[in-house]
Amino acid sequence: MINLKITIASFCLITTAISAQVKDTLAEKMMIYQLPNGGWGKHNSDKKNVDYTKKIDPKLLKIIKANDNDLATIDNNATSKEINGLIKAYSTTKNPAYLKSAEKGIQYVLSMQYGNGGFPQYFPNSAIYRKQVTFNDNAMINVLTILYNISEGKEGFDAVNSQLKDKSKVALQKGIDCILKTQITQNGKLSIWADQYNEVTLKPEKARAFEPMSLATGESVNIVKFLMMQPLTPEIEKSIKSAIQWFKESKIDGYTYNVSRDSEKAIRTLSKKEGSAVWARFYDIPTNKPVFGDRDGSVKFNYEEVSEERRMGYSWYNEAGTKLIEGDFPKWLKKNKISQ
Repeated sequence: MINLKITIASFCLITTAISAQVKDTLAEKMMIYQLPNGGWGKHNSDKKNVDYTKKIDPKLLKIIKANDNDLATIDNNATSKEINGLIKAYSTTKNPAYLKSAEKGIQYVLSMQYGNGGFPQYFPNSAIYRKQVTFNDNAMINVLTILYNISEGKEGFDAVNSQLKDKSKVALQKGIDCILKTQITQNGKLSIWADQYNEVTLKPEKARAFEPMSLATGESVNIVKFLMMQPLTPEIEKSIKSAIQWFKESKIDGYTYNVSRDSEKAIRTLSKKEGSAVWARFYDIPTNKPVFGDRDGSVKFNYEEVSEERRMGYSWYNEAGTKLIEGDFPKWLKKNKISQ
């Protein structure tokens, strides 16, 4: 019996040692590209989003080895994508190196959070708009979703160490508080959210030349969906219902927005379609009218006045509000036994 126990124990040790060496191709590249501060950059040496299915980029590797932490960002899914990818790889392989790298990434995003609960687009790089609290391209919501999964032990994040779990719970609540504080009031009523905010005052601000200070519909859809995941409080209920009401009142009926490609060029078309509805990407905060920006920093209220380069190079309308109103919202009401 003793020998059998020893044999079983030895087998378990050998199995563990072998499994620890199992490698995931994408995860290995993610670790190579991780910056010293734990974050990741978003671009390769050709200024395109990093694609982990491709070979190692020697030029980018040289930049990373130069310890350029200023590249670290949560923009374009950077850092969030890698943390999620490494946790998934760890769940499959049990290779401890992947968990260690993911935890270093989690420590990075925790370190970048402001005292007011917001997250900047870049850290420690604070140039131009990079220090703003950023909902644009779902940057902050991507991070908060990771913190939520850590706190709840979901999506493989139950493997994260207890110290990071405790810190994530605190950071998550601060982030939710920031979301509630930054929901913009129009004429005494809560509406939706801007793309970015001043990191100190939490007042909405402009970012790039063609991104005016405004309400942002695409990002706000995902903010509302994130709030729907949280335990119900009176503040969250009011926030969600107010945003849904804004989406109902601000939709543009009878139109659809299509994006196709002609060779390397995107073709974006706003056209009439009965029974369909769209929302402008941005709405002017004082007037709630659709608003559009251009490369020269000018702000226009007529889509046709935007330069062709920006009309074709940026998505100015979306249909995301439809599923939010007709699908997600009713499910949330039913789940929480709330009357509309």
